[in-house]
This record gives sequence, C-alpha cells and structure tokens, in this order.
Amino acid sequence: MVFGILAQDSAQNGSSLIGLALPVLMIVGFYFLLIRPQRNRQRAQQALVASLEVGDDVLTTGGIFGTIVEIDDDEGTVTVEIAPGTRIRMLRQGISQRFVEDTNEDDDGDETADQGIDREP
Repeated sequence: MVFGILAQDSAQNGSSLIGLALPVLMIVGFYFLLIRPQRNRQRAQQALVASLEVGDDVLTTGGIFGTIVEIDDDEGTVTVEIAPGTRIRMLRQGISQRFVEDTNEDDDGDETADQGIDREP
C-alpha cells in the first residue's frame, strides 16, 4: 500500500514537470518564430530610414516610386519627386525600400546598369 502511494506521487511529479515545460517551450517557440523576426525587420527599417540621402530612388509604403530631392532632419520629413515637377512631402518612415543602380562592366567594356534593391539584413 505504501509503495502504491509513493508510485502515484512520483508519477504526478513527472506529469507536473511536463505540464510546466510545455508552456515554457511554447513561449520560446513564439519568441523565435514571431517576436525576433519582427524586431529584426524593425531594425532594418530604422537603418534604411537613417541612411536615406538626396538622389536616392525609393518606394513609399503607399506604393509610389520617386526620387528624394530634399531631406529635412529637423522635422523628420523628405520631399520626393514622383514625376517631373510633382513633389510630395512625407515622413521619413514612409519610405519602404531604396533602389540602387549598380554599374557593371561587361567583358567587352560596355557598361550596363542593373537595378537592385538595397535591403538591410
């Protein structure tokens, strides 16, 4: 009888450890699957916004392509030219991507321009 009670106590302690470990493992899984990648995206976006310069070709969060013609660091705004003579003023955080033209030389010496996307890891 005493052995039966001791066996039940040890079985209950084992199941309570598993019951405690499962929520902890779920929290760790959520961190690596959801929270950590989002923080990395936020850091990359902040680095992009900080590195903007006049003359950069950009894509806004609204899907508008344009070229930065003026940056106002005091107000945190940029002026983007979206068409010849058409300029919009927007917050720096409204820039989602920056496009960079890379010039590469072919074997015969001709220069070609490849359009790449500058994304921070």
